[in-house]
Amino acid sequence: MPPTHEVTNQVPALAEHDVAEDPALLDGLRREGAGWAESEVRELGVLAGGERAQEWGRLVNENPPVLRTHDRVGHRIDEVEFHPHWHDLMTVAVSHGLHATPWSQDRPGAHVARTAKFYVWSQVEAGHTCPISMTYSAVPALRHNPDLAATFEPLLAAPEYDYGLRTPTGKRGLIAGMSMTEKQGGSDVRANTTRAEPTGDGAYRLTGHKWFTSAPMSDVFLTLAQAPGGLTCLLVPRVLPDGTRNGLHLQRLKDKLGNRSNASAEIEYDGALGWAVGEEGRGVRTIIEMVNNTRLDCVTGTAAAMRYGTVRAAHHARHRAAFGTTLIRQPAMANVLADLAVEAEAATTVALRLAGASERANAGDAQESALRRLALAVTKYWVCKRGPAHAAEALECLGGNGYVEESGMPRLFRESPLASIWEGSGNVAALDTLRAMAREPESVEAFLAEVDEAAGADARLDAAITDVRRELGDLDDVEYRARRVVERMALVLQGSLLVRHGDKAVADAFCASRLDGDRGTAFGTLPRGVDTDAVLARTGTGR
Repeated sequence: MPPTHEVTNQVPALAEHDVAEDPALLDGLRREGAGWAESEVRELGVLAGGERAQEWGRLVNENPPVLRTHDRVGHRIDEVEFHPHWHDLMTVAVSHGLHATPWSQDRPGAHVARTAKFYVWSQVEAGHTCPISMTYSAVPALRHNPDLAATFEPLLAAPEYDYGLRTPTGKRGLIAGMSMTEKQGGSDVRANTTRAEPTGDGAYRLTGHKWFTSAPMSDVFLTLAQAPGGLTCLLVPRVLPDGTRNGLHLQRLKDKLGNRSNASAEIEYDGALGWAVGEEGRGVRTIIEMVNNTRLDCVTGTAAAMRYGTVRAAHHARHRAAFGTTLIRQPAMANVLADLAVEAEAATTVALRLAGASERANAGDAQESALRRLALAVTKYWVCKRGPAHAAEALECLGGNGYVEESGMPRLFRESPLASIWEGSGNVAALDTLRAMAREPESVEAFLAEVDEAAGADARLDAAITDVRRELGDLDDVEYRARRVVERMALVLQGSLLVRHGDKAVADAFCASRLDGDRGTAFGTLPRGVDTDAVLARTGTGR
């Protein structure tokens, strides 16, 4: 081989590693009552970090789904054709209970364990977690109709991935989707024009167009339509009980920035049959139960993406040399990597705390329910908003190599804006926080009680909490200031959790930079005195 082709100073592949070897994840798992699931989480972590699963993720993104509207002789079929490894990813997710399985388990910590697994398996490929998340989130909404829940919940919770268009009750397991958005409404779902006309036997006929329906190959959908009594939530199957196709037609698949492996479609309801879930006119209140759980998955998925980017950036820096030493030993790079790691740990820690709050809220804990109502909206806004900046910086740590598809970083970057858009973009989440504070003042009390658990432990955190109290007491131009207020709330929540439960070096760096303001605007501007060695040791890369 000619000497010009000698390969030196290139980074070995990060393969066959345990994705669950993550201190913030494992500490949160134990703290929130699901330590019993650690072996299951680690088993999935080894699979997620393996070369085979990572290759599945690459291939399904390079070979996105294709819509087949008609068969060769012109019959309407409305099928979505996936790369075979999509089904492998789905099979692993379902068999490990990342979908609705926790709703069928009485064991304390089941939902927290599921969140940890979702976090781990998301780092293989994010697109397929969309239908997994919606299936998980459909159950509490579906319970507003006990008869429908009795029929479909056991199938939604079954650990069997059974792909294909067949009668739902004849399948071994089901996947659920959600269909709300219309052309004229977007987030303003009350402007929906899809009609639901009673048939007289308890069902409804739906007519209308949905502008954005993720996972249109799902077996059943929760959708919103205007019934005689107002906007109503309905369950709409793709195949009817008698085996015939429902009047649900896939018009086209969206050509998206990221999330390429997952099909998202415009669909037409042409006299489709559906059944009411909850009372007529209370559709938003009914489906919000689904939205709250998918919001938690937005936070969890973003935290997972931050961990993915941080680990890969640190791995690159540990093995790549420049100017006489490895990149990770260069002070400027150590600052960047430590800053990325602090952001990722803060996101992971709050995601596990919210999973615990959701677990206890589902069990009837009023205090935790009030906390979840506010803290979830606050955290969804901030963590998901930080995702794109984090992904961009992690990519840049790899230099030109990070800009190449083979690194996996461009896929991470393209995916990063989605969670901030899905289930309410930034302004929707921020304004929802204000709405919760106005309508449910007990949620403010629960939030302040939570952050006050760290009172006296760090003067910078104490000062930030005082500042938040002042902001919450000032209602002048509050909608104009919504993002500022919610950002500050999110930071004191993360800071409180890190001070109470996190690594000392990480908590100190967070309070100094995020709460005390001793930093610049970009990542890599941590103040002097941060123990970057201790922070980076938690990325699993050493120094």
